[in-house]
Amino acid sequence: MTLKIGDKAPEFNLPDYTGALHALADWAGQWVLVYFYPQDDTPGCTKEACSFRDNLPKFKNVDAIVVGISTDSVASHKKFVDKYGLPFTLLSDEKKDMVKAYGVTSLLGTKRSSFLVDPAGKIAKIYEHVKPAEHVEQVLNDLAVLI
Repeated sequence: MTLKIGDKAPEFNLPDYTGALHALADWAGQWVLVYFYPQDDTPGCTKEACSFRDNLPKFKNVDAIVVGISTDSVASHKKFVDKYGLPFTLLSDEKKDMVKAYGVTSLLGTKRSSFLVDPAGKIAKIYEHVKPAEHVEQVLNDLAVLI
């Protein structure tokens, strides 16, 4: 990855499953976990998304936002959100601009990676080689130290 801790997080303006656009700047002043995942409704991605869903109150308690990004379509995100009742924002990066900007592309597609962005818009933590079952706890532990 070319990004490092302390860098300004790349700005995005991407659609959610309803087609509404969301920008990183929308959450200025808050902690934002931007997590990239390979594909909707696959075993690892579902485990990770459901873990965020089940622990979302813990993120809200520390005024942190969870945003998922994949290269899947808006329609695919809608099915994924509806099937698992995902209460956080999933964004569609079909043009792959953000997976490139964040350096999370590979020959096989999107690398499961996350970026914890501080209230000033700078990267506070980078998570590479994310393990879906452990990731939420890792992020919450880091937020407890960083906040």
